[in-house]
Amino acid sequence: MHILFLTDNFPPEGNAPATRTFEHAIEWVRMGQKVTVITCAPNFPEGKVFEGYKNSWLKKEKIQGINVWRVKTYIAANQGFIKRTLDFISFMISSLFFGLFVRKVDVVIGTSPQFFTVVSAWLLAKLKRTLFIFELRDIWPASITAVGAMKQSLLIKILEKLELFLYSQADLIISVTHSFKRELINRGVFADKIKIVLNGVDLQKYSPLVEKDMAFSKKYDLDGMYVAGYIGTHGLAHSLDSIIEAAEILKTEDDIKILFAGAGVERARLENLVHQRSLSNVVMIPKQPKKNMQKIWSLCDVSVISLKDSPLFSKVIPSKIFESMAMGLPMIISVPPGEATEIIQKENLGIVVPPENPNKISEALLDLKTNKNSYNIFAKNNLKAANKFNRKNLAIEMLAHIKEIWKK
Repeated sequence: MHILFLTDNFPPEGNAPATRTFEHAIEWVRMGQKVTVITCAPNFPEGKVFEGYKNSWLKKEKIQGINVWRVKTYIAANQGFIKRTLDFISFMISSLFFGLFVRKVDVVIGTSPQFFTVVSAWLLAKLKRTLFIFELRDIWPASITAVGAMKQSLLIKILEKLELFLYSQADLIISVTHSFKRELINRGVFADKIKIVLNGVDLQKYSPLVEKDMAFSKKYDLDGMYVAGYIGTHGLAHSLDSIIEAAEILKTEDDIKILFAGAGVERARLENLVHQRSLSNVVMIPKQPKKNMQKIWSLCDVSVISLKDSPLFSKVIPSKIFESMAMGLPMIISVPPGEATEIIQKENLGIVVPPENPNKISEALLDLKTNKNSYNIFAKNNLKAANKFNRKNLAIEMLAHIKEIWKK
């Protein structure tokens, strides 16, 4: 089978969509499938092309058996509605044009959050007279209004019409959460065309180190410190002010540090906020290449996961949950009650606190620091739970769903 996969995020970008697509595609190639990925020059989230790459019309490369076609786009940082929309539309046009030259395709997959990529996948599937699969990573455009990037408007209503149209056209919808499936069914999408393949973690890349990485620990003055880490995209959805406010509450605790590692639209503002409040207990590590992530995670004693207090975010499962599991890190999760909190509570992986509540975050951190028995139970449970979300098994599961409709 030849799978054509359209995604505007792909390694060396290290965000959740890029990682999921890459790790699934690697496993599919190992299982004997041919995979071609159409993407763009790596630039997320700052909108700056990574070193060693150019925003050229077409560059072909092979990465661990995956055929990767990088096409030219209008590049913008992950902020600002108009520029980001131009970015999305340009990728839709480029991926559609160059996708026409990919030969003997059996399945075309387009992945969200934004749906312009999925429009290109749908059109290519139509033109090639093959199957169209919609990988649903986010309920978009609802997520735009949820983070306050746009208010309800005629444009949002038009995008919602496009959203429902694409659901109706898909031969198969792969949802990353059970909540998204329920949402679609409530909106009239047939249940039997929706399959669920959760996010997960590559257990070959993430596992606890014997001790914290010495080089990073010394560089950021973390030796002997109890570290609570937020590792991932610093975006509008993540309510990271709450973690900084928790750090301010804990500033008299001399042996506690709050670590932020990553990049995103909120990064510069958060750095300024830390500086303005003179928070010496906050460490800001810049975005790291994927090869360093296990070392960065090793610096942490606790993982902190945060989302805005919006009903939409009760339906999502932050991907950093699974990396925390694999690293054996107890979690403090401050998100709206929903599918993510259910996983934490069912598997007994950490402490659930209300979203946007710095007092509860700081209390939970102190609790984990002082209650060694609870900490050890959570750590052990995380390692055990990680096996249930092994990315290799999830890739096999997704391929089975694809083959099922392909054979019909």
